[in-house]
Amino acid sequence: LQKSLKETFGADKYSRARKEVLTYMFSRPMQMALYFCTGVLEDETLFHHYALNVPFYTHFTSPIRRYADIIVHRLLSASLGASSPIKMEKEAIQKQADHCNDRKMASKRVQELSTDLFFSIFVRVR
Repeated sequence: LQKSLKETFGADKYSRARKEVLTYMFSRPMQMALYFCTGVLEDETLFHHYALNVPFYTHFTSPIRRYADIIVHRLLSASLGASSPIKMEKEAIQKQADHCNDRKMASKRVQELSTDLFFSIFVRVR
């Protein structure tokens, strides 16, 4: 896929724009990653990462960015014995995960609507 996309981008003055549009179009329909508490899920196959083909996967970024990442860092630290367990029940952790997922989806929707709005303005002006 990557090879055929590079060929499609070309090397002319519009290649960068084609690359941005096509990359956006290909990534938009992909399923968005979701936060969840493993303690509330019965089916371990839900922990699988499709693209990496690994049975158990967790992802996090710097804990200065998002609350969900702070929780993940604290849980991983506790599970490795580097810190004491956090004082949250698994249901409370799942509730926070659901809230983070809701906010992330709302943010993505606003981004998409903003892109549509500015494209509409661009077309109208031109």
